[in-house]
Amino acid sequence: YEIRLSLVGSEMCIRDRLRPPGTAGVRLLTVPKPAIEFEALAPPDAADYVSLIRAVGEQSKNARRVEVSFSRIAPKPESIWTHRSADGIDIPIGRAGAARLQYMRLGRGTSQHVLVAGKTGSGKSTLLHILITNLALHYSPDEIQFYLIDFKKGVEFRTYAANKLPHARVVAIESDREFGLSVLERLDEVLQERGELFRVRGVQDVPSFRRQFPSERMPRLLLLIDEFQEFFTSEDRVSSRASLLLDRLVRQGRAFGIHVLLGSQTLGGAYSLARSTLGQVGIRIALQCSESDAHLILSEENSAARLLTRPGEAIYNDANGMVEGNHPFQIAWLEEAQRESMIHAMTQRPDYHQRADGRMIVFEGNVAPSLELCGPLNAWLKSDSDATRHFVDTLPAWIGEPVAIAAPMCVEFRRSGGQNLLIVGQEGDLADTILASIIVSWSAGRQDDTSRTSSSRGATGPHESPSVGRPDGATHSSQMIFLHDGRDRASQERFAATFPPAIAPRLSLLPASETDSVVASLWTQMNQRECGDAAPDSPEIIFAIRNIGQFRSLRRDEDDFGMSAFGAPKETTPASQLGDLIRKGPLVGIHVVIWSDTFSNAMRWLSNSLLREFDNRVAFRLNQTDSASLIDTPAAASLSQGRAILYRDQTGSAERFRPFNWPSTAWLTAISATVMHQSASDKDGLDIDQLLIE
Repeated sequence: YEIRLSLVGSEMCIRDRLRPPGTAGVRLLTVPKPAIEFEALAPPDAADYVSLIRAVGEQSKNARRVEVSFSRIAPKPESIWTHRSADGIDIPIGRAGAARLQYMRLGRGTSQHVLVAGKTGSGKSTLLHILITNLALHYSPDEIQFYLIDFKKGVEFRTYAANKLPHARVVAIESDREFGLSVLERLDEVLQERGELFRVRGVQDVPSFRRQFPSERMPRLLLLIDEFQEFFTSEDRVSSRASLLLDRLVRQGRAFGIHVLLGSQTLGGAYSLARSTLGQVGIRIALQCSESDAHLILSEENSAARLLTRPGEAIYNDANGMVEGNHPFQIAWLEEAQRESMIHAMTQRPDYHQRADGRMIVFEGNVAPSLELCGPLNAWLKSDSDATRHFVDTLPAWIGEPVAIAAPMCVEFRRSGGQNLLIVGQEGDLADTILASIIVSWSAGRQDDTSRTSSSRGATGPHESPSVGRPDGATHSSQMIFLHDGRDRASQERFAATFPPAIAPRLSLLPASETDSVVASLWTQMNQRECGDAAPDSPEIIFAIRNIGQFRSLRRDEDDFGMSAFGAPKETTPASQLGDLIRKGPLVGIHVVIWSDTFSNAMRWLSNSLLREFDNRVAFRLNQTDSASLIDTPAAASLSQGRAILYRDQTGSAERFRPFNWPSTAWLTAISATVMHQSASDKDGLDIDQLLIE
């Protein structure tokens, strides 16, 4: 049924078209032109004008928005994880025209790697999510694995770590350049390993390997780097090494099933990958961008990207940017909740554990790593004591996660010279977390019954010096004596609340007023051990001082040359005793850990000669001069928040790391309960002292 109105001269014509089933007719009615009257409305208030304009503005944002449902490109439920990547990758990423889909194809010809560029708000992040999610739906973890690096100050890839995407091997959020470099180094190792394997098996590439050895896993690897130009913001070792590795992966990755996807908001400026490397990237996806970027991402003769006008509108080019390879399309849209639901559904599949057998490495640059997730520490705390040794040759202390794909950062204390630790920097919170990590490593976990009374805080009163080892050597457990400066009351209370005797039975947390007696007691114990008066299996002792600049009695005398008037030996002082402990203590199992808020304070309380007795040094952010004096490199001047450098004097290595966060009470309680249960079980087990050797 249709009605049309029109004015013809002074009359109004009404055209009535009625089409009932099986009939068709047209009626034309003419009526006198009606009188039209207008009534003026009162103008709205100024506030109403503002709200009206805002409402219109909000609606205009979506006026040109075009959405393509993700369901149009997603596989059917019965087709999830059924595709094979032996001959390449082939997935839809959006709509091209009214009915066709735009596919991304990798692994054939020159279509091996992808370059994506688009300004803020163009839909680049949406495209990356579409790629990752649809690949994960089409291909199982046996067929494809992801290495995801995001240098942006955002949390785009956090959902894949939080929801445990089974395909992800590395997820880096707000990544550091050094961690990104370690990912490239890891993939370079994979490239070398696969090259050697292919040589031994007599195959040339992944398709031929999969055909000849169908039962062996050989997944394709996708390295996705968002804002990849961050690698090249400084002309240093990281920049040159990253450029070399990316060039190698782009040029040689084709045969070994390694594909690289590089994303950026702009390709202009001085910080970018070499044009010779970018020239090897066959697939270009251009979103809304400037005219200069349009030429950079496509080619000098191809500026089609500058004509893109709405978010999600893009050009797919698989001809190295030439005009004849342009394919305009609209990126599909996927809601965050829907994406998370799909990932969760993958983890519930019956074959999830069979196919997702790799450990995901997560680097979250804006969040401190969790001490509770430190695998080596948990194994150490729960392990049985070794009955074949009189004392432990090496005691480890895990203090943080490296800014690299590597094992947790560990400081090992041995009975040899220089086995002390010096921490320098004004980040008191970070210093406290390192000290807390050492407490957990040294003062919690396995112990034998005798140590519970000989070294716990219950063995000494509030005004007594702590016992630093039983004279009969009955205990083999490590002990820790911690002098807190007391200047930061919140810090002192936090240590006391987190590490009560039930949690850390071998920790003595003492105030600054006990300094002289504690140092004298340790000094005496050191002399006894040197003279052989102590048992050979005396416990390892760690002596920690927080903020040494607040302990005036430990400050060395600027005119102290070790002799008094007329050549007589100078009277010992707490400062001289501390110097002896630093120099000679590690040889007999007494190690010193000191935190100083500034390098100048460290030098006023210690000396250049004593600095050399700290083989392990941790530096927070310092100026270039202090950094070079402490760790032989100015690298500490460029440290960001939550970062530190561990310097090992014996090897001259300087490794960046992130200190662990503060341990939770619930985890410490669980660890303590586990240890107590193991100790009770050991009483009914094998007693080596009852064995008779004939």
